[in-house]
Formats: sequence, structure tokens, C-alpha cells
Amino acid sequence: AARARSAIVAQLLAARRAQLGEAQTPVARLLAALQSLARRPTVVAIAQPGSVDDLVHVRAVLGGALPVVRARTGVVRAEIEQTRRLQASAALAASALRDSRAQLESDRVALARLEAAHRQRSQALGRHAIGESDRALALGEQARDLVDQLSARDLAQATATDLAQLDGPLPRPVATAAAMARPSGAYRLPVGGRLVTGLDEVSAAGVRSRGLTFAVEPRAPVRAPAGGTVRYARQFRDFGMIVIIDHGDGWTSLLTGLGRLAVTPGQAVAAGAMLGRAGVGDDAAVTVELRRCGRPMDIVALL
Repeated sequence: AARARSAIVAQLLAARRAQLGEAQTPVARLLAALQSLARRPTVVAIAQPGSVDDLVHVRAVLGGALPVVRARTGVVRAEIEQTRRLQASAALAASALRDSRAQLESDRVALARLEAAHRQRSQALGRHAIGESDRALALGEQARDLVDQLSARDLAQATATDLAQLDGPLPRPVATAAAMARPSGAYRLPVGGRLVTGLDEVSAAGVRSRGLTFAVEPRAPVRAPAGGTVRYARQFRDFGMIVIIDHGDGWTSLLTGLGRLAVTPGQAVAAGAMLGRAGVGDDAAVTVELRRCGRPMDIVALL
């Protein structure tokens, strides 16, 4: 806008100068003639040949031309004044253009600085966002670990609750005089072999053992662990041949896994007497259980 205004003022100023030049031409000629007459001495004008009528005529012409000269010079002065105003407008337009350019340059510099500041801010925010994203991932992993821990704790609590509702293991008998009254005679192991299952041990099938199980040689001899009366001696389900010996005072011994019997029910046997032999096969095993009033007892405490 400033450039357009300056161009318009320049065009108007050029046109006004042309008009002023055209108006100044006749006035300049007239002024030159008057100046030339003014330089001539008065005596020369009086001594100039011609009649007094000529002088009067010249005087009249000059008197009539003076108002015209004043009028034309007034117009020229007005045009000169308008030209000066146009020149002032041109100067003002040029000054406004310079100020606008300076302001524009200042705005460009400020904009460049602002853009650089925003770019740095954007980069900082980008790095911060990456850091926050990593922190969010870390918090997510921690939250997942906490959820897993809570799940494991809930599972452990549920397992503990279920276990608390189960029957606990039978306590081993306390070796008191009343409860641990020995059966008649010394108590001994009925077979020689490798112990494979102990008292109260839980098998893979979830069954709790009530005695001791030994892996023995095929047809190994099985002897009475203590003296007593044979109350049962025959096949029983898939336990093979079994023997039950009554030792008196509520004490009984149960032996399973025999392949052949050497006693009969009602027979009195002494400690170490032959009861029979173990079964055949590589997995031959004999189990002995000591009970008092039907409750399993720890044989080791009596050996």
C-alpha cells in the first residue's frame, strides 16, 4: 500500500510539474521583457523616437497586462503550492514506506526468533514425551507385576483356605506309660529289605500309609514281629496273602504282600516264628502295620 501510494504521488507530482512548466513559459517571457524594460534608463525611454501617444499607449498596455500577469502568477503560485503539498505527500509516503519496511524487518526477526524458540520447545516436549512414554511403559510393567503378585497371593490364600479345611495328619503317639505299653515280648521287623514307604507318608495316589513297606527279595521269609495269636491268615482282595496277629492288650500286627502262608487262624506264634514267604517278581514288597485299639502306631519307637 505504501509503494502504491508513493507511485501515485510521484505520477501526480510529475504531471503537476509538466503543467507548471507550461504555465511558467509565458510568464517567464513576460517577466524577461519587463526586466529588460526595467534595465533601460528612463532618459532612453523618453528620448526614444515616437509620439507621446505611443508612450501613453505602452503605459495603457502595461497597465492592462499587469492584472493578467498577477492572475496568471497567482495560478502559478497555487500550482506551485499544490506541487509542494504533493512533494510533502511524496516525502510522507516515502517515510511511511521506510517505516513499514523497518517494521516488517523487525517483525521478521521477531518471528524468526519466535519460530526458533517454538522449535526448541517442540524438541524439548518431544524428548519429554518420549521419556514419559518410557515411564508409562515401566509403570505398566510394574502394574502387570503387581497384578500377577495379587493373583499369586489370591491363589495362595485360596490354597491355604482349602488346605485349612482338610484333615491334618494323624499325630504320632506320645510314648507314655499307658499308651505305649509294649506288646508281649520284644518287637522286631518281620522281613529284611529296603524301606520304600514310611509311616504317614502320602503315596502318588494320595493314600496315607499306616505302616512300613519294604522291598524284599522274591520268596523272602516273613516272620512274626512279636508273639501272639493268628486271627486272620488268607487272601484278601489285591493285597495278596495277609496275616493278622493279636498280641494282646489291644495290640495287633497286620502283614500284607505274602505269596505263601505257613500259619492258620487260631495258631499261637512266638516272636520270629515263620509266617510265610513274600511274593514273587521284581516288585515283591511286604507291609507291616502295628495298631493299638485300631489306631496305627509308630513301630520305630518299639524296635
